Amino acid sequence: MIKKANVFFLIAAINLVSIVLFGFNLKNNKVPLRVGIIGLTHTHVHGILSRKDKGDIKIVGIVEPNKELAKRYMDQYGMSMDLVFNSTEEMLNKANPEAVYAFNTIYQHLETVEACAPRGIHVMVEKPLAVSLAHAKKMEALAMKYKIQLLTNYETTWYPSNEKSYEMLNENALGDVRKIVVHDGHKGPKEIGVNKEFLDWLTDPVQNGGGVITDFGCYGANLMTWLMNGERPQSVMAVSQQIKPEIYPKVDDEATFILTYPKAQGIIQASWNWPFARKDMEVYGTKGYVIAENGKKIRFRLDEKKVEESLDLADKKPPYDDPYGYFAAVVKGTIKPAPFDLSSLENNMVVMEILDAGIRSAKSGKRIYLK
Repeated sequence: MIKKANVFFLIAAINLVSIVLFGFNLKNNKVPLRVGIIGLTHTHVHGILSRKDKGDIKIVGIVEPNKELAKRYMDQYGMSMDLVFNSTEEMLNKANPEAVYAFNTIYQHLETVEACAPRGIHVMVEKPLAVSLAHAKKMEALAMKYKIQLLTNYETTWYPSNEKSYEMLNENALGDVRKIVVHDGHKGPKEIGVNKEFLDWLTDPVQNGGGVITDFGCYGANLMTWLMNGERPQSVMAVSQQIKPEIYPKVDDEATFILTYPKAQGIIQASWNWPFARKDMEVYGTKGYVIAENGKKIRFRLDEKKVEESLDLADKKPPYDDPYGYFAAVVKGTIKPAPFDLSSLENNMVVMEILDAGIRSAKSGKRIYLK
């Protein structure tokens, strides 16, 4: 039999190891995540370049072959050109990042994952996940095989108004969902003055997968999949137009989707023809409705006998208030994304099915039924 003294010392040793490991994890979580940036041609990159140092991430390398563009941004943000590499392979070899953020063309998302996944390097891309459903399936397979996090960033993910709308729906304040309407877009990328490097690929059907149908259609698909708890629509029907072919000769600039679910309908209105920029959402249930007017304000009515109310919301708390801190927390294991969260791979694979069906529907003029 084991003596009581030996048992005491064994328990003490186990407790000591636990304390040491716990302390190591705390220390490890305070160490900035080593991140690389792949591409500077997507102007959402300004979000990370201008981000104040919160101690959660450290940029260790940037991939951008366009040295004039790289120099412009490095000068703007007081960063060294020593951080800039010509190729992804070179940056991964020399900078040794733990994770990367992709700010290249949507078409290049696949090659980014192909380079990073076998090395165990986690990836976050800007919306949408991929240029096509075929690319998305290859990316998903790589992420699963090499057990990496593959997340997608949308501006609307960090809106307190959307989070509050989701809470109201899941707390049954609205009843069963019946209709979701999402409006996204602006006057048009050229009209709002995006730089040439971004405009060149954003209006290219190969590099972007389409025009506004992908650029802003993905927002509604992402939000609806989240609000519907991952449920795939039964069918998708879409109409796209070229209202300004003189400005956008290669791609659509107007698109509307109708998604059908067994007991609900979703409408996505994506446009490069709005009189001003907008990202708003309406959710209607059997008991009431909520309208997310912008990132921080909602209007709602929960009873036929009551008047409409409004609410101004505070910012979400870190690390749920921006993509970079959130991604760092996910990689470090302090946050585990729930299935069909807005950034999750599961959600964004459904998004890619919706976009694929919408593009095919717009071309054929027919409703596309998802298998």
